[in-house]
Amino acid sequence: MLDYLLFWLFFLAILLFSLSIHEYSHGYVAYLLGDPTPQRADRLSLNPLKHLDILGTLSLILTQAIGWAKPVPINPNYFKNPLRDVALVAVAGPLANLLLSFIFAFIFNLTEIFSFSFSLPFKNIFSKLLYLSARVNLALAIFNILPIPPLDGSKILLKYLPPKIRYNYLQLELVGFLLILFLAITGLLSLFLSPLLNFFMNVIFQLSSLPFWLFK
Repeated sequence: MLDYLLFWLFFLAILLFSLSIHEYSHGYVAYLLGDPTPQRADRLSLNPLKHLDILGTLSLILTQAIGWAKPVPINPNYFKNPLRDVALVAVAGPLANLLLSFIFAFIFNLTEIFSFSFSLPFKNIFSKLLYLSARVNLALAIFNILPIPPLDGSKILLKYLPPKIRYNYLQLELVGFLLILFLAITGLLSLFLSPLLNFFMNVIFQLSSLPFWLFK
């Protein structure tokens, strides 16, 4: 029971950290591109409480695939090239989670290859925690890159849409959110995401294990 409790406490901490990194990355890239809005809103922080969305966090805990934090406010009027820069801000979050997924996978492989001298129960918990952390971060990256408003992928796609379609596309945020909820509740989103998630999990774990082939 204690092991189970510790596992979920550590997992929740990593989950909040991952969501914070995601939102911080949005804000920091916007700041680098000349927008002071995230800094003024006190969102250039790794403090999870600054980014926490209770409903989004609970959703991610329950589904291990769908979750969100409070969006970082940005003002595209500060950008020199608004369409390009909004896309760069949008892609920063998923890329940060992809990098975190790789880092967790790397540490997982490190512990497996060198068989660190943990007690067996602790090692099992630690390995499971690392694997799940890699999976959750990859799920965050894949989910947020979907081109459904208001997800990050829609902001990236916006740059490449014809001008006549852009405005109407942006108006679909409420519809898009309801669509995501519908797909999640019916299991269709998981049906679509699971094969992608499993495929890219294998890719990430294979790539992150490459440096250790020298020690085999």
